[in-house]
Amino acid sequence: MSQAFVFRTIDLDGNTIRTAVRPGKPHLTPLLVFNGIGANLELIFPFVNALDPDLEVIAFDVPGVGGSSTPNTPYRFPGLAKLAARMLDYLDYGQVSVIGVSWGGALAQQFAHDYPERCKKLILAATAAGAVMVPGKPKVLMLMASPRRYIQPSYGAHIAPEIYGGAFRRDKTLALSFASKVRSSGKLGYYWQLFAGMGWTSIHWLHKIKQPTLVLAGDDDPLIPLINMRMIAWRIPNSQLHVLDDGHLFLITRAETVAPIIMKFLQEERQRAIMHPQQTISPSH
Repeated sequence: MSQAFVFRTIDLDGNTIRTAVRPGKPHLTPLLVFNGIGANLELIFPFVNALDPDLEVIAFDVPGVGGSSTPNTPYRFPGLAKLAARMLDYLDYGQVSVIGVSWGGALAQQFAHDYPERCKKLILAATAAGAVMVPGKPKVLMLMASPRRYIQPSYGAHIAPEIYGGAFRRDKTLALSFASKVRSSGKLGYYWQLFAGMGWTSIHWLHKIKQPTLVLAGDDDPLIPLINMRMIAWRIPNSQLHVLDDGHLFLITRAETVAPIIMKFLQEERQRAIMHPQQTISPSH
């Protein structure tokens, strides 16, 4: 199904960034995807394919991941948010909605905070507020601290039930399918991603995020316990929480269930405008 995507590799601030766009229709605000740690953009294709085909979707490999170049020095989330804004400029996008998954959820929070005019709506999936969070089990965190699962797919498939939970516990073929789509750029890029999150937290400014926000969580997530998503939803003023019966990677394992929830959220304002057209008309004087 990936043939629907248009791939481009662009040069930004000394980085070579691999991008993929699934073209859509202009009546829907495009959706920008921030992926999880170590995850190349192909891993979210099953989720994107479950979304309304009219929705334009922008995905990219962050520096050091997949087909993007690995920088010589580490980076932080504010720098990555700026890079994402520059990428949108380069690709000629104005305002987008944003979805962030796991590690990418932290980057999505940073982007929504730093570029509120560029981010229309925010979707946070299986993520946390950074350093101020209730951590997963120590053994699971230790497994996550190593890039081995991305460099050695068979090992990734072996530990997937323990680190991802949910459907990965019940269906062993899921882990093998997921591992087969992994495209590693090596250890350094993974360590740079870990460094980006060290000491970072959004907890003190989450209340300033004004965008309508959809918080999605799995009830069997070994990496990000559910209480973290409840805390984010509580801190962001204009937010709603939706809990799914699954683990950390519910966007992939439950794509057909999650996609309609996301589309409803993204289209809510437009539906209101159609139902109540008088609200969109300026009063005459």
